[in-house]
Amino acid sequence: MNSKTVGITRVQTGIRIEKHILKVLKALAAELEISLGDLIEGIVLHSFEGKNPFSQHTLAFIETIRQAYGLELTASDSHRMHEESETGKMD
Repeated sequence: MNSKTVGITRVQTGIRIEKHILKVLKALAAELEISLGDLIEGIVLHSFEGKNPFSQHTLAFIETIRQAYGLELTASDSHRMHEESETGKMD
């Protein structure tokens, strides 16, 4: 494993994300003792190379947290989501 650090430039961004996904991501970042940004970067970089970013242990933790926070969405829902207002009606 290469332990050499790589210099990068980070930018501040505002993204909108489904609230249950965010809760799970925050809990996972806390469990791994990394920032939310570092977690997202790691997931994306692994994804770009077709690699799974998570060990079996971490996947089991994610499943537990998904259930705890009521995250029922799956990968098959990713292109079918629409945003609803706080009253539950589609915007």
